[in-house]
Amino acid sequence: MTETQGDLAALSRFIFRAPNWYVSVGFSLLVAALAGVGAFDATYILEDAWEGVFYIGIPTVVASLLTTPVDRWLDGQLTYNRSSLLALCCELIVVALLAVASVITVLTSAGQHFVFDVLIAALALIFALRLLVVLAVSRNSLLLAAIPASIQTATAGVLLFVYSGTMRYLTVDVPLLNAYLSRPQSAPARLLLITPDDLVLLVGMSILYALVAYGFVRTVDRPWRQSLGVSGLDFLRGFIGHIAEGTRELEDFFEQIGEDAVVPVTVLSFRRPDGEEKARFVLPMIHPGPMGEIGGGNLPQRVAETADGLAFPPHATAGHDFNLVTEREVDTLVDAAERAAEKIEYTRDATPSVRVQRGDASLIGQGFGDDGAFLAVTFAPAFADDIEYAVGLAAAAEARCAGLADVLLADAHNSNNGLQGEDLGHVVPGSHRSFNLIEGAGDLGESLVDAERGPLELGTAWDRTVWTPEEGIGPLGVRVAVTDVDGEQACYVLVDGNNMEPGLRDTLVDAVVDAHGFARDAVEVMTTDTHIVNTVKSENQVGDVLDQDALRDVVLELVGDALSDLEPVEAGVASEHAEVTVFGNDRTETLASHANAVIALGSALGAVVVAVTVLISALIFFLT
Repeated sequence: MTETQGDLAALSRFIFRAPNWYVSVGFSLLVAALAGVGAFDATYILEDAWEGVFYIGIPTVVASLLTTPVDRWLDGQLTYNRSSLLALCCELIVVALLAVASVITVLTSAGQHFVFDVLIAALALIFALRLLVVLAVSRNSLLLAAIPASIQTATAGVLLFVYSGTMRYLTVDVPLLNAYLSRPQSAPARLLLITPDDLVLLVGMSILYALVAYGFVRTVDRPWRQSLGVSGLDFLRGFIGHIAEGTRELEDFFEQIGEDAVVPVTVLSFRRPDGEEKARFVLPMIHPGPMGEIGGGNLPQRVAETADGLAFPPHATAGHDFNLVTEREVDTLVDAAERAAEKIEYTRDATPSVRVQRGDASLIGQGFGDDGAFLAVTFAPAFADDIEYAVGLAAAAEARCAGLADVLLADAHNSNNGLQGEDLGHVVPGSHRSFNLIEGAGDLGESLVDAERGPLELGTAWDRTVWTPEEGIGPLGVRVAVTDVDGEQACYVLVDGNNMEPGLRDTLVDAVVDAHGFARDAVEVMTTDTHIVNTVKSENQVGDVLDQDALRDVVLELVGDALSDLEPVEAGVASEHAEVTVFGNDRTETLASHANAVIALGSALGAVVVAVTVLISALIFFLT
């Protein structure tokens, strides 16, 4: 993840899950009652509270209950939870502005008419705010979006019309209408100051604010449409929907910008002599992102659930441009993995592990059969994040040129300093690290082809652990595989997390070496890079939240269990190709750049728009 992408993902900390609609409605009535006590001056405090509930709370309740069905009738997507929370927020805005206006009237010579002017501006403002939200969530046209957006303001306007006695200014000689539409005798005395001109002004101000809000949205949205051909409102709606309510709307947006890609899917399988699969390493050359369970964010778990034996899904050499656009695409990768597993030719022969160092790149590898191999690369103790797809393809091709037919090349993804510093550790084509990796893979391939082979034994162990995604550990927990070839043992530890805190990988390797006697070059610790741990935090590396000593204890116990589980096995490697839809080249960075630019420039533009709108509103009130 680049710094730009991290800045975007970090915004998720401001998003929270919408409360149930009845919670929002209940709280809105409580706020209305308290506001009524402060605003009205009846004989009894309960009467003040009731008037607050009636005049302030009723529009909120009506908006909470009617916005969703009206919006759905117009093919919108607002939920009751969202509409109720929106109505509550709008009520709080009105109450806050009226409180400020009341304070000003006490401290200055401004009279009660000033409070009503602020009320009219507040009701127009919440109409514009609701319009923005409905446009973002439901993607309706301006006119259609204005219908559900106007419910709260319109309800408040109707109550003001009826209980302010506005009908007395009109010559309507219909007793039934006067009975229902003119009830000033039931209203607080201060509402009698409202005239028809005030209600006409409310309509005009609402239209003005709505047009300003719409113009602001169109201006901010224009770069998205020009560069990506999609609306930024679609991204905003999907992003909030996923974080706040767990919806899949974000995948619909990603499908619009996705590109087709052909990716290798490699499987290394171990089975007992009776044919039962004991363990399976599965490596689709896809990045498990972008976040949560969106796209391939939970790819490691989905892959693990399909294996007969204990599954090990390490991180592939691919970056965020190779995120799947929808979770449905995972099925395509699973099918390819099954096809690869079916064509594996098993053998007892394997090589001991071999370690090769080229620059920062340290590669461990082990051959299985005559021409299959597992390779893993780490840049620890230096910092590194994702290895670009093209670099991984070139490195695997270099290993095959040495005489290997099928190569499972994993990115250990186990040492990073988050988003700090100018160099975020990405291994991109043309960099020194990319050549170190490619040349190291070639050297390792030659070493494995020439290495002596012997009978293979395998032991495995797994612990789901007590840690949660919030603590940096996904549902696969910690998994360990130990191989033994003629007494030479290798240990592979896989943690279901997204990279590791600096130094933690070396700490775990040293602990395994000291406790169980492995050669240091024969131990590697890897992560799956699952993005299920990144739903509400862009940086949530293994060891950042959880106790590192506790993790070390879990790893040591599992390594001991795996050693006790050693038994003769057969192994083999095979690959297949899958055609999937991914974000596409540079799309992730473009998307993140646009979002961050809109947030930065939009904030400044929004401040200017608000200032100009307030100035225009003040002129209107002074001139009318």
